[in-house]
Order: sequence, then structure tokens, then C-alpha cells
Amino acid sequence: MQALFPCLRPLHGPLRSNICAVSIFLSRSPNSTHPARLHRRSAHTPADDPNFLSIVDNPPNLVKSGRRHGPGLIVLALIPITAFALGSWQVLRLGWKTDLIARFEDRLVRSPLPLPPQIDPAAIKDFDYRRVYATGHLRHDQEMLIGPRMHDGNNGYLVVTPLEREGEGTTVLVNRGWIPKKLKRHADRREGLPTGEVKVEGLLREPWKKNMFTPDNKPELGEFYFPDVEQMAKLTGSQSVWIEETMDPDLLKAYDREAKGIPIGRPAEVRLVCRNHHHAMDGRKKASIGHCPEGKAE
Repeated sequence: MQALFPCLRPLHGPLRSNICAVSIFLSRSPNSTHPARLHRRSAHTPADDPNFLSIVDNPPNLVKSGRRHGPGLIVLALIPITAFALGSWQVLRLGWKTDLIARFEDRLVRSPLPLPPQIDPAAIKDFDYRRVYATGHLRHDQEMLIGPRMHDGNNGYLVVTPLEREGEGTTVLVNRGWIPKKLKRHADRREGLPTGEVKVEGLLREPWKKNMFTPDNKPELGEFYFPDVEQMAKLTGSQSVWIEETMDPDLLKAYDREAKGIPIGRPAEVRLVCRNHHHAMDGRKKASIGHCPEGKAE
């Protein structure tokens, strides 16, 4: 101890013991700057090797592997392109829907037109959802029931009856509304079969289009699953003109009609097919947008 620390020779007592203990601790510390330790740490550094090359002396070279980009990069590139295309399509559909709502709102607020004796089927598209009225006699003997159809959770049918008007070739088809299945027979719903001249007010409609999931009608068996206007017109000798009879929405009146077998007509409103969007516009009547394919109204 005295050889290593000669400065401690004159000291005696507790002070000398404490200083010596500290000195021994420092000499054994791994961070000690003892000459022997400094020599061991600096004796084997990589820089002392004459063959050592650092990253500065020998920078890495980029080597092309020759492998082309996989499908993942193509998918990533298609994502922004697809998003842009869908956004543009939505903007175009917004303009189409706005124009369609305006046109149908205009037709609904107008007073009903008298239905001409002869109607050009090609012109019906320009008058779709136009309120019209006609007078004549309902041919209950040629009645056709389309079903099954649900109404407030109950199964039933749509009643389609030819309206025979004055003059040859003036008959049109009228969708009178819904009746419950239990009142399918004429004998069970006498009050729903008016005789004499009647006035029908409703919406002039374009012919329906059958989807791929709906079975074909079987007119020879009296079974109709969808309103094939042209087929029904040929069966009854009518024009290919479809009118949907309307009524003011009244819950009590609808219950009374259901009990008596009187067809429940639809409200005078337009249900357009606009995917994932619902909208309502109120005038004298209401135009609403629902969900159907290809922007077709129902």
C-alpha cells in the first residue's frame, strides 16, 4: 500500500485507513486509469492491424438482384386509382340523383291529368310517376293476383284488374293494391269488388323489369310472381299501360280495408333506387329514395 501510495506514509489512524480503502477501490474499478489497464485496452485495437479496412475505405456497393417488383406493388398502385375512380363515380351519381329528385318532385305536386284513350308505350318514360285519373268499369272476371307480397308483416297479394273504358282498345291495367292472403277468393271480399263506373286515381308507371331471382309467371295456372305488364296486357286485351292506384296514408282506414278485403293502395310517393342513400322531399306529396338496382324506381 505504501509502495503504491507513498503520500500516505505520514498519515496515521482512521484517516489513513479511509483514504487507503478509497484508493484500493479506485484501483480495482473497471474504469480505473491504471497504466496496466490502459495498456491492455489499447494493445489490441482494430486500427493497429495493417490489413484493417474501415467502411470509409471500402464503402458498400449496391447490387441489383434482378428480381422484378411483385404483385404487392401493383396492388398498392391500384388503390389510389380505384379510390379516384369511385369518388368520380359518386360525384356523377350525386348529380344524377339531384336531377331525378327535382323532376319527380315537380311531377308529384302537379294536379292529376286525365288519361288519354290511347297511350304510346314509348312515351310513358317521360310521364313516369305522373299523377293521372281514369274512369271505367273494373273487369273483376279478369283479375290477376301477384304474390306473395308482404304488407306490415302479413302475407298477401297485389290485385291487378283491367279498367275497361269507353271506346275500343282503351283498357288499361290497374294495380289496385294489397289484400291479405286469407281473402283471396272473391266470395270472401264482396266489398272489394265494386260494380258500375268507378274513377281510379294513381301513378302512371313504366313497365317493371324482372330480376334473375324471380320465377316466371304461370298464367295458365293463374300464378303471377311479378307484374309482367306486356304479358298481362296480352292476356286481358289491354294496353301495355300500368297505373298504380293511390290512397292517402291513413292507418285506421287501412285496417278497415284489410278487414273487408278492399285493396290497400300505395301512398302517392316515389321510391327511387339509390344505393346506400335515403332522402325525402316534401311537396304536396313526398319523394323518397330507397334501395333498388340501376336507379330504378318502385
